[in-house]
Amino acid sequence: MAVPLFDLTLQHQQLRPELRRAFERVVDSGHFIMGPVVEEFERALAEYCGVRHAIGVSSGADALTVTLMALGLKPGDEVITSPMAYVHVAGAIKRAGGTPVFADINPRTFNLAPESIAGAITPRTKAILAPHLFGLSAKLDAILELAQQHGLKVIEDADQAIGARYQGQSVGALGDAGAMSFFPTKNLAALGDAGAVLTNDDDLAARVSTMRFHGIEAGYAVHRLGGAFRLDAMQAAMLMVKLPYVEQWTTKRRELAERYRQRLDDVQVTCPFEDEHRRHAFNQYTIRVRAGGRDPLRHHLAACEIGCRVYYPRPLHLQPVFADLGYQPGSLPEAERACEEVLSIPIFTEMTREQQDQVIQAIRDVFTGD
Repeated sequence: MAVPLFDLTLQHQQLRPELRRAFERVVDSGHFIMGPVVEEFERALAEYCGVRHAIGVSSGADALTVTLMALGLKPGDEVITSPMAYVHVAGAIKRAGGTPVFADINPRTFNLAPESIAGAITPRTKAILAPHLFGLSAKLDAILELAQQHGLKVIEDADQAIGARYQGQSVGALGDAGAMSFFPTKNLAALGDAGAVLTNDDDLAARVSTMRFHGIEAGYAVHRLGGAFRLDAMQAAMLMVKLPYVEQWTTKRRELAERYRQRLDDVQVTCPFEDEHRRHAFNQYTIRVRAGGRDPLRHHLAACEIGCRVYYPRPLHLQPVFADLGYQPGSLPEAERACEEVLSIPIFTEMTREQQDQVIQAIRDVFTGD
């Protein structure tokens, strides 16, 4: 049987009555942009993540952009971030008027290495934008300490990490702000684009709330330009149905991940890192395959009709759109090597044991023949 990389079909079948009622509630209300349903979701998300404010926005990318805009980023201001991330991370910095500065990653976690961040700080640095890649928290204690020493803001890119924890706290809640995405591939999946900004800073929350609606304040006054970064009520309603299941779904993903680790322990792949300080949410299950072994494995999985994907085949500092920043091959060697060796294999909440066995056996066939 074919095994997809991820599949929401069964999840939506199981939740269909609840989703239908939520859909009808919004249709009957006639209130489709912002409004009471969005406010209800924001309160519930803030409570789940342990923050004072969750502000619903149009996408995870827009969550980063409006946060950087609200922090007052100006041309020439630098924001340090990871080269191993989706393009929207560095794109948000550029869209907000700043300059991305890339620091290298830790090869085991794929997240920003604090020592590399330290070496990238200049007098122009204003913030650190730290992704929690694949659902694993970055090393936030070290990052927050660096930020405090240099007077920098910390924005967490928690787009892939709802349900993840760092030292017992929800990611997205430890820095000055956190961005979340509810794109359909995320662990909390909307039925389209949606996102949120998390923060404990009352003033920042007020600015983000205003700027997601073009910056319009009471009396139609505009002091800061924003954009159309609003969350629509239909997506909020769908997310409100799903939010109570996030812990259950995270537990299932973690069980699947542990089974992968046990069954692939003697195979020539490196399974995802986790330690006692970090609870991995496994938005993706990303293995590392060294010595040119990734492409043969990828081709074999494809031949077996097993979904897999490379996140990300080219690091951001070598993307043509950022060529003006002057990075060359070899500038950030750990990120470059990782992009040549990582492969994400199927993991989703409704994955059956039979489906996982098929994935495990296909991987073992390549490396052990058993």
